[in-house]
Amino acid sequence: MKKNTDPHILVIFGASGDLTKRKLVPALFELYRQKLLPEQFAVLGVSRTELSDAEFRTRMTDFLPQEEDKSSLINQFLDKLFYQSLSTSDVYEYPILKDRLASISKANNIPENYIFYLSTPPSLYEIIPENLAGVDLNKTDDDFRRLIVEKPFGINLESAKALNKNLLNYFNEDQIYRIDHYLGKESVQNMLVTRFSNGIFEPIWNHNFIHHVEITSAESLGVEGRGGYYENSGAMRDMVQNHLMQLVGMVAMEPPVVVEADAIRNEVLKVFQSLRPIKKDEVENHVIRGQYIESHIKGELVKGYRQEKGVNPESRTETFLAMKFHIDNWRWSGVPFYIRTGKKLPTRVTEVVIHFKKPPMHLFGENPAYRHTNNQLVIRIQPDEGILLKFGMKVPGAGFNVQTVNMDFHYDDLADVHLPSAYERLLLDCMQGDATLYARGDAVEKAWEYVQPILDAWKERPDIPVYGYPAGSWGPDVADNLVDGSSWRYPCKNLSDDGNYCEL
Repeated sequence: MKKNTDPHILVIFGASGDLTKRKLVPALFELYRQKLLPEQFAVLGVSRTELSDAEFRTRMTDFLPQEEDKSSLINQFLDKLFYQSLSTSDVYEYPILKDRLASISKANNIPENYIFYLSTPPSLYEIIPENLAGVDLNKTDDDFRRLIVEKPFGINLESAKALNKNLLNYFNEDQIYRIDHYLGKESVQNMLVTRFSNGIFEPIWNHNFIHHVEITSAESLGVEGRGGYYENSGAMRDMVQNHLMQLVGMVAMEPPVVVEADAIRNEVLKVFQSLRPIKKDEVENHVIRGQYIESHIKGELVKGYRQEKGVNPESRTETFLAMKFHIDNWRWSGVPFYIRTGKKLPTRVTEVVIHFKKPPMHLFGENPAYRHTNNQLVIRIQPDEGILLKFGMKVPGAGFNVQTVNMDFHYDDLADVHLPSAYERLLLDCMQGDATLYARGDAVEKAWEYVQPILDAWKERPDIPVYGYPAGSWGPDVADNLVDGSSWRYPCKNLSDDGNYCEL
């Protein structure tokens, strides 16, 4: 069912930054091209940089499609972009912002509905909302006011709680949209549809039929000049606490009563509440961390993490993390979950793999010439988005030799269907007041509560090792020891090409 998008102004703080140019403005143009934006709509970019409206529009043009047939459409879209230079940390400048918004609203006949997007350093996440409240730009008497907050949402449990508390001083929870672009991906949302709209999956989505669940998010790139940032982040803060824990929530949640934001987010929270705590003295048995070291990839020498700019030459920051944990509830009792993420791995891929249990008897023997693993359902999130089901089939000829075959669906197979980017979907959802795919404050805190003892153990116990792994490999060998009675899946760039060795 198509929802209405009310007229409004989107205010982007940090509008001269990379995220605005590369992600937000292109996503907004795509929404405009598809006629998903309201007629009465404007974007106000806000940043310290001195720019006129015309200069801001010119800067944004480079990041929009260059095809000639779209030039008139691009010009119409650019007319909706405005710019305001502002010192965002100076409370005395916010009346200027309020006046500018009022004048844009009046000139373009737009009601005073405002969405504020914080595309800024986290140090401003507490300052900007307070300053907006100081000039009543948080008030929702007749119009809506919403706040989109980018990650990182805190750097530990204490700071996440403090940030939540601070935001709630100025905005209500239903006004706050904590964005996690992983949840905007079509294949993540399709996970809910796969589970809850198919009678063949939901009855077996439990400990009676599932052996274990594996989630991989691999990157082939290193820190790419962001060593200073990554030193203070690491894989746990950068990927696990937010993106991958949210994926776990989607995979493991109970069916919501209705498909509405609070109903779905309530079920995700229940998953986080059911996570079995990992005690400080058990961390090394459940979590493996690694760091990429110098290696040759396709004949080229690639430097190790400690040789990257901005990185401490004795750094113990993890660029790889593998983790085993349990969800102690009725559905998942006894089912291990495994997470793996890292930089400088063989390929860029994010996927969820459901490993089903094997049949109770091996009727057809084990012919070493053929290979059949247990059934797997692979939900590919990026790239080559789709779903893959692996099952055993008889090899033609004499005897009952069984080999694993693939049955797959790729989103690319849907002709003439636009696959929206994560930011397209999430921006439109916020415009329509739908918070389903945004993280709620209590869930964010619960995820931090779970990983905090691990971070504390690493800090307090230098005896917990950081394993080196050659850049371009699948991480430290010891990560294989986490997986009981099975092994990690080694995915390729293309969903259907898999196995231990393949062209990446």
